[in-house]
Amino acid sequence: MSDVFTAAVLPIASARDSRRYLSAALRERWPGLAGALAAGAVGAAAGVATVYTLGVLVDRVREGAAVGVVAGVAAVLVGCAVLGGLATGLGTYLTGRLGASVLAELRERVLARVLRLPSAMVEGAGQGDLLSRVGSDATTIGKAVADVIPTMASSVLLGTLSLLAMAGLDWRLGLAGAVAVPLYVLALRWYLPRSSPVYARERLAGAQSSQHLVESLHGVRTVHAYRLLGWRMRGLEAASAARRDLSVSVFTLFTRFVGRVNRAEFLVLSAILVTGFLLVRDGSLTVGETAAAAVLFHRLFNPIGMLLFVFDEVQLAGASLARLVGVVDIPETEEPVAAQEPADASVELVDVVFGYSPGVPVLHGVTLRLAPGERVALVGTTGAGKSTLAAIAAGVLRPDSGAALAGGAPLPKLGPLLRRHIAMVTQETRVFAGPLAADLRLAKPGAADDELRAALSVVDALDWVDALPDGLATAVGEGGHPLTAAQAQQVALARLVLAEPAVVVLDEATAEAGSQGARVLEEAASAAMRGRTALIVAHRLTQAAAADRVCVLEDGRIVEEGHHDELLKADGYYAGLWRAWQARTPTSTETKVRLT
Repeated sequence: MSDVFTAAVLPIASARDSRRYLSAALRERWPGLAGALAAGAVGAAAGVATVYTLGVLVDRVREGAAVGVVAGVAAVLVGCAVLGGLATGLGTYLTGRLGASVLAELRERVLARVLRLPSAMVEGAGQGDLLSRVGSDATTIGKAVADVIPTMASSVLLGTLSLLAMAGLDWRLGLAGAVAVPLYVLALRWYLPRSSPVYARERLAGAQSSQHLVESLHGVRTVHAYRLLGWRMRGLEAASAARRDLSVSVFTLFTRFVGRVNRAEFLVLSAILVTGFLLVRDGSLTVGETAAAAVLFHRLFNPIGMLLFVFDEVQLAGASLARLVGVVDIPETEEPVAAQEPADASVELVDVVFGYSPGVPVLHGVTLRLAPGERVALVGTTGAGKSTLAAIAAGVLRPDSGAALAGGAPLPKLGPLLRRHIAMVTQETRVFAGPLAADLRLAKPGAADDELRAALSVVDALDWVDALPDGLATAVGEGGHPLTAAQAQQVALARLVLAEPAVVVLDEATAEAGSQGARVLEEAASAAMRGRTALIVAHRLTQAAAADRVCVLEDGRIVEEGHHDELLKADGYYAGLWRAWQARTPTSTETKVRLT
């Protein structure tokens, strides 16, 4: 097994698809685009006029013109400069606002598409890949929208108008200035084909590094229990080193690119000065006009240099855009809306086979039936397939073969009824930023405060909620009042009560509470499941002892099944697990074999 995560399940859009998406988004906002271009054009024209007027001023001073004439030219010069600054600022603002609008819509579409993706695809891609796309990739594009795009727009307009102005002074000056174009193009043609693939690999390496870190943090207890810290650290170091090496490669290419750009600027400025000198000497051009041409080109050093140098960030933004558009363009594969009503609250898995990778099954022909209202516990050692089986029963994963039924209806046929009929709670509880009441209403929009309090009372959370600074109105989640792991899980269980599903699947829903909160959470989970069909991945065997039936899963197969007392009398696999559980002490909890 490689130490570096290398899977890339979610697609990345091609350059053509990225351009297609961007073009369509800009066409939808053509008034804003036209306004930004108009303001930028006025700013660039005013900038060119400022330099041209400076040349006129030089000639008038050399001619010994009257003070009034010189003052009038100077006033025009100042007016052009002020107009250019105002128009450029307005163009930058409008361009940034336009880009921010496009980015906001893209982020919303990515999030909406991710929420509709099959869970198997999301799990296969890993949280690191998703987080890097909606996080660092979106940030990279946002920086380009705020800084790079306005710079590019103003630089292109200023460069074009400056060359036209130089040609207007004398076609030979325009020709000398135009020499810069092929030199810049040659520099870009050298740089872009070499840097583009490296930037794409760098973004992927960042996602892989994030995935490795997320996996290590989420499994930190298992990592320590099995003394895997050294192995995980080596993997993280390898992923980080790969990303670092790619960054160094890009920087090396960029440094060589800068050298080519500087040489082009030196050659062209020299050509303009020599041409101007010859034209002044034979009387074809004035000193002021030559000075204006030289200043025009010299003024282009900064915007044109910025235009070329920001290709570094353009490449990054382009790679990030391709990753976001790749998510948006994932084809919809949802089932038809026509839904089949479950006949009852039973759940049945028939000869289920499932594997995360082709040819490597995790479950081998598992058959399990839960009668309406029955509470069944799944136990077994790590890697036995319990969470996978629970995810299939909840409709999160689909079996490779066999069938998963709810009330006699295949789970895919339930359509939008699936999430209302079956609810799943895992140990990875999410508390969203905002008022606690709004967090609870995610399960039942429009629920009155009395309903929220009743649900909290069922899971024994009402006392600590009332003790919060603002009760149900207290802001929780990121930046809000911090909740303990046990409190966050009680919120999740209260949402379960509000949703009122017929079937409940709990996947180690009390695992993160710690020994002190375990009893409270077990009682809360039991209350939330009351009257419902329940499948429980039991982190603690006390949950199995309280279940109607216990199924022991080992190596993807059910090896024992029956009531807790019956299995103890049989003195088989479950009895051994129970004795190991009973022998555990608080000080040895993390070093014993986990029964999860």
